[in-house]
Amino acid sequence: MTSSLPVVASDSKLEILSAATRQSPEWRDWRWQSRHAVRSLEGLQAHLELSSSELEGAKRAAARGLPISVTPYYLSLCDRYDVRCPIRLQCVPRVDEADVAPGDLRDPLGEEEHEVAPHLICRYPDRALLLVTDRCGVYCRFCTRSRMVGEGGGARSLAALQPAFSWLRAHPEIHDVIVSGGDPLLMSTTRIAGILNALASIESVHYVRVATRTPVTLPQRITEELCDALRRSHPSAWIMTHFNHPRELTSEAAKACSRLCDAGLPVMNQTVLLRDVNDSAQQLETLFRGLVRLRVRPYYLLQADPVRGTSHLRTSLEQSLELVGALQGRISGIAMPKFIVDTPGGRGKVALLPSGIVRAAEGVTTLRTFRGEEVDYVDPPTRPASRSHAMT
Repeated sequence: MTSSLPVVASDSKLEILSAATRQSPEWRDWRWQSRHAVRSLEGLQAHLELSSSELEGAKRAAARGLPISVTPYYLSLCDRYDVRCPIRLQCVPRVDEADVAPGDLRDPLGEEEHEVAPHLICRYPDRALLLVTDRCGVYCRFCTRSRMVGEGGGARSLAALQPAFSWLRAHPEIHDVIVSGGDPLLMSTTRIAGILNALASIESVHYVRVATRTPVTLPQRITEELCDALRRSHPSAWIMTHFNHPRELTSEAAKACSRLCDAGLPVMNQTVLLRDVNDSAQQLETLFRGLVRLRVRPYYLLQADPVRGTSHLRTSLEQSLELVGALQGRISGIAMPKFIVDTPGGRGKVALLPSGIVRAAEGVTTLRTFRGEEVDYVDPPTRPASRSHAMT
């Protein structure tokens, strides 16, 4: 039996990724994973052969910018030597983050503009976004909220969230609340339950969505205790997670998803389309099929938001639509997410599809199938109004 590991600083050069460590009880403890997250250049160097771009990127991130944090578990998915590893691209800074491209925005979704109460954002008529923490197990380099995550505030207390709850009570048209951050499931189970209980007490809030990447980056967090608390705290809680690449579909992630589903919690996934990470039809097909096997419904395929310093990770809209077109008919509807562009400035999401219309004439529209065939669809003949309609 493996002996207990000493408690060490998160960036110690001890082999936190050694085979012995990965087999230890501590590895399966989400708190241990959180305490030992790598948060510095030195920590990354202890486990990865960094390129000059990554070295400079990590230095810049430490000095100013989106912080570094990678759980030992997620770091273990990285290829030590391959700088094009799709996991490394998501969690290791690069010098490209210093570049500001046309269209880049500090707050691409206009969340600050649409804040209606402290920590509460409303951009739609029937739903609102509640930001309950600024902490994540892994700070993804394409993060939409890089302006605020890791800023030091940590989990918001129930007292700090009371103005948001009051606003929701005063606006019964809001039926859907997305609980996000940061990652809400990095908080204690007691705090999570307190927030969901508070939302459950608001009669007009019919359901909540908990946005979390812990099944991907910290699957040890998805304990039976947590699942039970989520189920009991709100009768209509949904889990929205965020797998981007098939390599993230590990046995640990599968167990986490199974626990959530077995607890009666619906699980849906939002994938962000990222250059050199998942910008191929084959990778996306493998990912979406794998998610369905885990009982996780692919919900959105998102065009990456134009966050300042992320242009090196974004695809063009033309390329994205080509990928969506390549997936049409290739995978079943249950595995096919909607392709979504969240418009800059917080003006809302737009669902896009590659056009299947080749040409349209009076009464006849020519469509292109996923095989490239052209097929005519003939409209029914125009009929005069019926006698009963004509008399009204």
